[in-house]
Amino acid sequence: MIKYDIVGRVVNRTGVIKTKAEIAVETVFETMKKAMEHGERIELRGFGVFNIKPRKTGIGRNPRTGEEVRIPPGKAVRFKPGKELQSLEMRPRDSPESSDRF
Repeated sequence: MIKYDIVGRVVNRTGVIKTKAEIAVETVFETMKKAMEHGERIELRGFGVFNIKPRKTGIGRNPRTGEEVRIPPGKAVRFKPGKELQSLEMRPRDSPESSDRF
């Protein structure tokens, strides 16, 4: 599923026009990005929690030369699914039961 599919489902479920649905979906994603830029935790009840976790400095190897390379510390986005999301019965994409349920 891609952003275009999400917009389509918003249109089908709410009846708003496609351009307004695109704006709404884009606004949600932009708001989430900005919150994560500021290190904020995003909790979506029934879905899950997005956190920013620091990464430690590491040592890697250049695969061509075998030379050790210092990997600088950084930050990574982590997602922890909520209970409702964890309890879903996951089906393969080809399954007829996995069709659009909205």
